[in-house]
Amino acid sequence: MSNRAEAREILRRIGDQPDDEIDLAEAALALGALELPSADLAPYRAHIRAIVEDLAARVAAQDPAADRLELRIAHLHAVIGERHGYSGDHDTYDDLQNANLLRVVDRRRGLPVALGILYMHAARSQGWPMVGLNFPGHFLVRIEKDGARAILDPFNEGQTRSVVDLRDLLKATAGSAAELEPGHYQPVSNRDVLLRLQNNIKLRHLSAHDVPKALEVLEAMRLFAPHEPALWRETGLLEAHAGNLKDAITALETFMALTGDDHHRHQTASLIQQLKNRLN
Repeated sequence: MSNRAEAREILRRIGDQPDDEIDLAEAALALGALELPSADLAPYRAHIRAIVEDLAARVAAQDPAADRLELRIAHLHAVIGERHGYSGDHDTYDDLQNANLLRVVDRRRGLPVALGILYMHAARSQGWPMVGLNFPGHFLVRIEKDGARAILDPFNEGQTRSVVDLRDLLKATAGSAAELEPGHYQPVSNRDVLLRLQNNIKLRHLSAHDVPKALEVLEAMRLFAPHEPALWRETGLLEAHAGNLKDAITALETFMALTGDDHHRHQTASLIQQLKNRLN
């Protein structure tokens, strides 16, 4: 089986898994392999294991009685930031490599969500609860222990972010009028983390007016999130834009079968009819 075929099979299996069983790091490596099909995943998997083992060694060396939230955060920083040298790519933020976990591992640089996947994988390997947050424009993670919580910024070496920090960060990414809302602190699913990772790539292709590449990214997203209506709707709209009317109709009909949004159903039904008329 080729690397690309193996990656597609991994993602297809993930599409059938319950969300809490998804291995974020393995899924992100598979997504990276779709873009770099000649890459051998074995060294990357070994590197992910090394991060986990280094963290486990630090935890094992400490006095169990000293275990507290601040120490867990320090361990994550020491292993991911210091030992393995990961940090955000501040200089070439929009480089597509920053959203491909294979290239992130190679370069030790990446986007917040790509680095966040490493933090979540490492923390969860120790049984530490960590989730991604629905914070706009800049991916953040939250770790907790015994009722205490902290929000960490994977892009900035896992620094703890205060409410003031978050407000400043929001205004920097969403505009000076933006204010923090309860929804910004809500956890997101594992599947949503992967969707956010791939959205970065898709949006960069769309910004470059490369619709075929954006459609390739959407195809990969549908492998691990086959029941996400928005993916089928966007696929249909882009296929229609590219003149692929039959593919557009198929995608939009799938959207119709999945969505519960009556407004969008009505709009989409009208669009499907228009596309069918153009085929005749």
